[in-house]
Amino acid sequence: MVLIIMKKQNSNNPLVMFLLLIIFVLAIVIFSLLNKPAAKRIVKPVKFKPAVEQKFKARIAIVLDDWGYTLANLHYLDEISEPMTLSVLPNLSFSKSVAKYGREKGCEIILHLPMQPHEKYGLEKNTILISMDEPTIKRILNSDLDNLVYAKGASNHMGSLATENPRVMAIVLTELKKRNFYFLDSFVSRLSVVSDLAAKIHVKSAKRNVFLDNKLDAEYIRGQLEQLKAKANTNGYAIGIGHDRKATLEVLKAVIPQWKKEGYKFVGVSEIVE
Repeated sequence: MVLIIMKKQNSNNPLVMFLLLIIFVLAIVIFSLLNKPAAKRIVKPVKFKPAVEQKFKARIAIVLDDWGYTLANLHYLDEISEPMTLSVLPNLSFSKSVAKYGREKGCEIILHLPMQPHEKYGLEKNTILISMDEPTIKRILNSDLDNLVYAKGASNHMGSLATENPRVMAIVLTELKKRNFYFLDSFVSRLSVVSDLAAKIHVKSAKRNVFLDNKLDAEYIRGQLEQLKAKANTNGYAIGIGHDRKATLEVLKAVIPQWKKEGYKFVGVSEIVE
């Protein structure tokens, strides 16, 4: 009504006409906005990632060295029935048989690579010496790995001198990297260069925490296993190295079921290095 009166009174005033036009346009815009249906707001449900529940106290890898001389203790793999890592010496009478049987029983197989120690022990055939040139070291290592077809990695048999030598270990680690294998340092020398060198070469590696059976005495072995458990509780994992020996396997047969009930998980070394 007001608009009509103003129009009549000021029909000849250009400014008034312009203002009326603006008011008219604004009125149309406001009317259209007020009558426009409200857009539906889509609310996406918030997804919460479930917390990862750790169902075990710590991971423990039991490594048993020096397999291949005999099959006498092979039955313990049935009786223990938890995954262990069997470190098998190359080219012995029973190396292939042990590796095949162990793999069938869920064990992890690695090459126990003979390497030069400081001591004047009797050495295995084709032990890697620090005096060897690169082609010779590569030939021995790859021949041993090809002989042990189920291997996922390697560890040093003896090797206190060789694992201190950056040139030798760089050759060994580089060759293992080509196969995507890991190296387990038995850590028989405090001067070992393996850990630092493996990090530089970007090859997977791990280091032994506790030797289990330097004495063939059941109580001693149990004590060493308790040290291993303490390491696992501190770090979340631990690696213990024993040997293909009846006394060691008898203690493991007795201890492992109890530890499993306590919440410890037994794994191959590859689960720790990865």
